[in-house]
Amino acid sequence: MARTQIRLSVEGMNCGSCASRVDKALNSVKGIEDVSVNLASDAAEMTLVSASQEDAIQAIRDAGYDAHAIVDREAEMARQEQQKASEFKELKRDLIIAVLLTLPVFVLAMGSHLIPVFGEWIDSTLGQSTHFWIQMVLTTLVLAWPGRRFYQLGIPALWRRAPDMNSLVVLGATAAWGYSVVATLAPQWLPAHAVNVYFEASAVIVTLILAGRFLEARAKSHTSDAIKRLLNLQSKTARRVRDDDSSETVDIKSLSKGDMIEVRPGEQVPVDGTVVNGASYVNESMITGEADPVAKETGDKVVGGTINQQGSFRFKATAIGETTVLAQIIRMVEQAQGAKLPIQDTVNRITLWFVPAVMAAAALTFLVWFFAKGDNALTFALINAVAVLIIACPCAMGLATPTSIMVGTGRGADEGVLFRQGSALQQIENARIVVFDKTGTLTSGHPEVVSWETTQADHDALTLAASLEQRSEHPTAQALVNYAEAKSKQLTQPDNFNALAGLGVEGKVDGRTLLVGSRTLMDEQSIAVDSAQQHTQTIERNGQTPLYVAIDGQLAAVFSVADPIRPSAKALINYLGEHNIHTAMVTGDAEATAQKVAKELGIREVVAGVKPDGKVDAVKKLQAQYGTLIFVGDGINDAPALAAADIGIAVGTGTDVAIESADVVMMSDDLNGVRNAFGLSRQTMRNIRQNLFWAFAYNTALIPVAAGLLYPFWGITLSPMLAAGAMALSSVFVISNALRLKRISL
Repeated sequence: MARTQIRLSVEGMNCGSCASRVDKALNSVKGIEDVSVNLASDAAEMTLVSASQEDAIQAIRDAGYDAHAIVDREAEMARQEQQKASEFKELKRDLIIAVLLTLPVFVLAMGSHLIPVFGEWIDSTLGQSTHFWIQMVLTTLVLAWPGRRFYQLGIPALWRRAPDMNSLVVLGATAAWGYSVVATLAPQWLPAHAVNVYFEASAVIVTLILAGRFLEARAKSHTSDAIKRLLNLQSKTARRVRDDDSSETVDIKSLSKGDMIEVRPGEQVPVDGTVVNGASYVNESMITGEADPVAKETGDKVVGGTINQQGSFRFKATAIGETTVLAQIIRMVEQAQGAKLPIQDTVNRITLWFVPAVMAAAALTFLVWFFAKGDNALTFALINAVAVLIIACPCAMGLATPTSIMVGTGRGADEGVLFRQGSALQQIENARIVVFDKTGTLTSGHPEVVSWETTQADHDALTLAASLEQRSEHPTAQALVNYAEAKSKQLTQPDNFNALAGLGVEGKVDGRTLLVGSRTLMDEQSIAVDSAQQHTQTIERNGQTPLYVAIDGQLAAVFSVADPIRPSAKALINYLGEHNIHTAMVTGDAEATAQKVAKELGIREVVAGVKPDGKVDAVKKLQAQYGTLIFVGDGINDAPALAAADIGIAVGTGTDVAIESADVVMMSDDLNGVRNAFGLSRQTMRNIRQNLFWAFAYNTALIPVAAGLLYPFWGITLSPMLAAGAMALSSVFVISNALRLKRISL
C-alpha cells in the first residue's frame, strides 16, 4: 500500500492545547499515521496510508481549525509572511487601542489605592457612580474591540467542549467585567461590603495578553529564519543557452533537465548540473559550510544556490525543481522542524487536559473561598478564580518544544548539519557508542596506488585491471585508473562488468576473465593467493590495503592502496572519548590495515574484513553491548548499517543511497560536523528542558498562589493583572530562550 507524506498549513492554533487537539483529530482518522503538529510553524505533517488529503483537512476543520495543502513552498512562505505581517499590524493596532482605553481605567481604579488624596479627589469631583460608569464604558470597549479576538476563538472552543487559552481569557475577563457591571448597574443585588468594581482587572488582562501576543509574534518571526535563508538561495532566473550558442535569461521554472546553462562571474548557479566546458571556482559555503571556494572544471558537479566566482562555464542541468540538492535540503529542514520528539508526547498529553483541569481548579477555588471566607467572600472568591484562569494559560507549554526544534535544526542547517529525522535531535545526546566506516569517512576517500607487483609473466595485468575498473565509481577503482594512465597505459572498454558490493569487481576485457578486489573475493572464487603472502604482509604492516588481480582464474598481480586519514578524524575521536562515548570501526578492509588506522586514531574496537551484511551484524552486536548507537558512513555498502543503527549519519560527499538511509546528513566531509551534531543535540535538548521546566514550574508554583493557598498563612494573593502579565511573559521567555540557540556555542 502506497504511503504518501504530506504537509498542511493549519490556521487558528494559538496554544499547546490547540496543537494537541489537532494532533488527536488527525490520529483518530483511519489511514493517517506519523502525525506531527507544530505550533511554532503552524503546520501539520503526516503519512497517508489509506486516507486522503481531504480526509485530513476535514478532520482539522471538524476540530475547529482550518487547513490547506502546501502546493508551492515558496508561494506558501510568501503567503504566510504576508498573513503574519497583516496579523502583526492588526495586533499592534489593537494593542495601542487597548493601552489607550485601559490606561484611564487603571489610573481611576488604582490611583486611589496608590495615592489616597487622588482617590478623595475623584470621589469629590466625579462621584462613585460616574467613576464606575467611565470604567465600565472604557472596559467594555476594550473587550468588544481589541479583545474581540479572544471571544471569536474562545467561545466556539467552549461550545465544542474543547476550551483553549482564549477560553480561559474569555472566562477570566468576562467574570471580572460581569461582576463589576452588576456592582455598577445593580449594586442592591450585592451585599454592601461587596459593592466594588474590577474593571481594571478585566481591561488589563486583555491588554497584557495582547502585549504578550505581540512580543510572541515578533519573536516567532525569527524561528523560521533558516528556511527563509535557504529559500533566498534559490535563483529566480537562469541564463539558458540557445541552439545558436547565444544565451537567454529565463524563469528558473521553465528549465528542463538536460538544458545547457551558462554561468558568468559573480552569478548564482541556478540548478544542479555537470560542467560541460569552462572552469571556475565556486563558493559552496551556503551548502557545505566551508568557506574555501571549490575548483570546477569539465565533468565536475555544481549545485544550485552556490555562487560562481572568477571564471565562466557552461553546465548541463541534471536536477531541477524539487529534485535539486537545495530543494532536498529545504525539505529535510522542514521535516526536522515539524518533527515531534519523544519528549513532546508527554507534553501533548498534559496540555490536552490542562485547560479543562484549570477550569475545574478555578471553579473549586471560587467555591472554597465563597464558603470559607466571611467578609467579601463573593469578591475574594471571584478574584482568585479569575487569577487561576489567567495564570494557567498553557501557551508556554505548547511552544517549549517546537520553537527549540525549529531554531536548533535551523542552526544545524547553517552549520551544514541536516536532520532528516527530527527524533535524531533527541537521540544523539543519548548515544553510548559511535561506529565509523573507514574508507571515505575516517579517511579522505581518495586513495592512491602505492605499489604494483605482478605474480606471473603477464605484463598486461595493469592495463586489463584498469580497463575493467573504468566502469566502477569506487574511489579505489579511480585510483587504479589514475595509476595506469600515469604509466601511459592504453585502456580499452570492458566486454562486461559487475560490481560486487564490499568485495570488488568482475568482468571481461579483451576476452579475458578478470577479478579485482579483496582477499575475501579471491577466497570465494577459489583463487590461490599464497604466492603473494609475504608481499601482502609487508603491505599490511605499512598500514596499506592489499588488493588482488586474478586473470582467467589465476592470481596475476597484487597492488597496495593508501588512503590518508582525515585531519578532523583524530579531533572527533578525542572529543567523543572526553564525553565517555565509545568508538568503533567497521570496515571491509583487511585486519592489519584497519588496526593501524584505529591505533593512530585511538579507536579500540575494530571489526574488519566484513561485507555490507556483516556491518549490520556488527552494528546489532555493538548495540546489544553498549546501547544507543550511531553509525557514520558514506558509501552504498554503508546504507544497510546506516538504516540498522539507532542514528545513521551520512557524510555529505556520500552517495544518494547512503544519504537516503541516514537520519542526519553532513553537507561537508569535515567530521567536525559530527561533533556539531552532538553539540546541537545537547544544547537543543537542554534548551527544551529549560523551557519545559519554566512552563511547568511556573504553572505548578503560581496556580496555588493564584488560588489563594498562601492567604491563610501570610495574607498573599495574586492579582489577576499580575497573573496576566506573568502569563504573557512566560511565552515570551520560552521563545526568547529558544532563539538563544542561534548564537550559543556548540
